[in-house]
Formats: sequence, structure tokens, C-alpha cells
Amino acid sequence: MSIKIFCDIADLNNIKKFNKIKLVKGFTTNPSLMRKAGAKDYKLYSKKILNICKNKPVSLEVFADDYVEMKKQAIEINSWKRNVYVKIPVINSRGKFMGRIIKELNENNVKLNITAVYNAKQVQRILKKINKKTEVIISIFAGRAADTGKDPIPEFKQSIKISQKYKNVKILWASVREPYNYLQAKQIGCHIITIPPNLIEKIENFGKSFDTLTKETVKAFLVDSKKSKFKINY
Repeated sequence: MSIKIFCDIADLNNIKKFNKIKLVKGFTTNPSLMRKAGAKDYKLYSKKILNICKNKPVSLEVFADDYVEMKKQAIEINSWKRNVYVKIPVINSRGKFMGRIIKELNENNVKLNITAVYNAKQVQRILKKINKKTEVIISIFAGRAADTGKDPIPEFKQSIKISQKYKNVKILWASVREPYNYLQAKQIGCHIITIPPNLIEKIENFGKSFDTLTKETVKAFLVDSKKSKFKINY
């Protein structure tokens, strides 16, 4: 099964760079990445991203924590461009399941990216709220789950299995920690993986022999030692 690579990013210069790379099929971002990139005006900054990425899907996240404001934000964000997926957290900061807003937006043909998902139980709750027509991405956070000592793979496998009847649903591997996660996601049948820019660049090493990597590593050590003008007096 083929898997699409999205770039998890908010920096405008890097977005321009990776938008030109055929390997990258879409973009995801979030309020934390936006803040890190220096965004001050959320709408203005988001539209700058969309002006760069005109033909690839872009996931833009709401940042409200209550139903009324979250729905207003979602409707507004959805109106910005046809390639927008509105990111909705599976729960709010108080732990309340966002099933009501997921259902209403889905019924109104708003393309969604349900984020901050960690297990198949949450995926099952989402599936009960959506139709089998409007596009939905479900983002499962692998790296953050693994950081707690839990293996995310079984949750992915079960999530993919229970969502098979929904042709409009795509399971996304989020929170990538290393390039090898791409191969893991591909092997278990994820539809999408969103990867930080620095790790996408490392995927270019895929297929290199260990001998080649050894030679490149030793050369790098040699270059750095010469730049540092290291000497040992005997």
C-alpha cells in the first residue's frame, strides 16, 4: 500500500521549499508550530501558507476550547480555501469528547483532521460520529505515545482495521521521531504520515548501503577535525 508524506511545518520559508518537493503531498500545522514560526495574526498567517500551497491539502487547527467558539473558528477556517482540512482535537482541554462538533461539521461537508488521538477506542468514537462521504483524517500521535513507554503500533493496526469500511477516512501517523517511522507506518498500512522538515530530508538516505554510510560518516569526522585544526603534540 502506498503512503502519502505530509510535512509538519509552519515556517513560511520552509513551506515554500517543501511545497516544490514532489515527495511532499500535503502540509499539517498546529498552534504550537505557528507560535514557534512567529505568527501573530492567525488568519493572516494561515492565508500566507495557503497562498503558497494552492494545490496540496493543508490542515489548519482551531484553537478555541469551547463548542461555540470552536465551531465558529472551524467554519471560518473552512471558508479560506478548498484545500483546507480543519483540525479538531478529539477532546478539549477539560477532557470532553468533541463528538458533537465533529458530527455537525462532517454533516456540513467540512473536511476534518481529527487530532491528538492516541488509541483505537478514540478512533471508534470518532467513526460513530461521521458519515461515509465527507473526507476525514484521523491523526494518531505515535511518538508521544512511545515517549510514555507504550507501543503505538497495536493501536494503529486496530484503528486501520475498524476504519476500513470508511473509504473517506485516512489514518495519519503523527508525532514522528525518526525517519524509520516512515517505513513502520507504510508497513502497517497507514494512509498518511506527517513528518518534520529535517526528517524528510533524511529519508533521502533510504537505500544507501552500510558501507556507503560508514564512508560518509568517517569523511564527516575528517572534515570537522580539519576545520577545528585539531593537533596532538607527541
